[in-house]
Formats: sequence, C-alpha cells, structure tokens
Amino acid sequence: MQVPLAPTETLLKGDWVFESGNMRGDEVEDRIGWLTSEKLIQVAIHPEYGAWEKLYRDLSDGRFWELTFPHGEMQGGGPKQLQVIPRDEAVDKYQVA
Repeated sequence: MQVPLAPTETLLKGDWVFESGNMRGDEVEDRIGWLTSEKLIQVAIHPEYGAWEKLYRDLSDGRFWELTFPHGEMQGGGPKQLQVIPRDEAVDKYQVA
C-alpha cells in the first residue's frame, strides 16, 4: 500500500537497484510514480524542457511539486525526483496562473 504525502515532506529522490539481473526502481521511485498518477494533479509541462520537468499540485494542501530527472546522463533520465517548489517559482518557471 502506498502512502500519501505528509505535510513535512518536501523532497523524494528515487533510486535504481540491480536485482536478479535487472535494474528496477526502488520503493521511493515506485511511490513517486504512484503519487504522480494517482494523488497529484499535473498542472504543466515545462515550456522549454518538455516532459523532463513537470509541475504537479497536491490538492490536499495546495503545494506545488516538481517532477524532474536529475540524472540526465542515465538511460531514460535516471531515477525520478519529486520536490516542493514555492508558488512564485512555479508560476514563473511554468508560466501558470
């Protein structure tokens, strides 16, 4: 069972693990996937970087969350990162109201 975001959480960093001859996402990676598909609402895709940077909103507390792939040198951008960003930064960076 996946866990919703706690008010004290501000950063989730996924990782990849090598298991049984395969690379797969860790529990945090899986949780980020669940949150972005089931709990958070996608607000925008970055106008310049496209799907490599996406903005989400948590309707339970109004916080903006940014999904990025900070390891661009890795296959598929590497593990995901989900981080709270301030409203003014979200508005400026993603050109949303």
